[in-house]
Amino acid sequence: MISLEFHCHTYASKDSLTRPADLIRAARRKGLDQLVITDHNSIAGARAAQLLAPEFIIIGEEIMTTKGEILAAFVQEEIPAYLSPLETIKLLKVQGAFISVSHPFDELRKGGWQENDLLEILPLVDAIEVFNSRCMFSRFNIRAREFAERHNIPGTVGSDAHAAFEVGRSRLLLDQFDGAEGLRRVIREAKITVRRSPWWFHLVSRYASNKKKNRKS
Repeated sequence: MISLEFHCHTYASKDSLTRPADLIRAARRKGLDQLVITDHNSIAGARAAQLLAPEFIIIGEEIMTTKGEILAAFVQEEIPAYLSPLETIKLLKVQGAFISVSHPFDELRKGGWQENDLLEILPLVDAIEVFNSRCMFSRFNIRAREFAERHNIPGTVGSDAHAAFEVGRSRLLLDQFDGAEGLRRVIREAKITVRRSPWWFHLVSRYASNKKKNRKS
């Protein structure tokens, strides 16, 4: 089996300062076998990381739609933000990407979802994120897991790392797979190890966001 981090960020995200090389180094040190880099509305960081470690990095993207955030792996072309969920999914399907949904019931995040909106796209996605280490309250992850079980849809988990030291806190343990279609075949049998992150981890991304804003001003 391989150990996979499905949700993490680099400096290509507006709220991270993490260099791809540092993220890769930390992930390998923690025993991860592969890393899906999912920057906000960008694949630039993932592409830079893949140049450093082609077999280790899967290019992903966390895409803000008009209803919530989509979490995709095996992205070939960057998807712009603030399209409708259906349009975003259509563009990802053209690329053959694996499609999950970020922290679907996190009421504290802009990228959370209303249940009716999530139900509308459910037949079109491959999974939903059933545990996100950065969810501030356990009930958000519990609700996501129960929703996935109720609707018989596979789950992904992720650390949502914005700093290198966070990577790997939540990971998928999977049979080896090749590409998005291979991931679809093995995702239902995945085992998970999860660990919630303390509230102060959010200060790391807040600091990064403020620093980038100050650079522009």
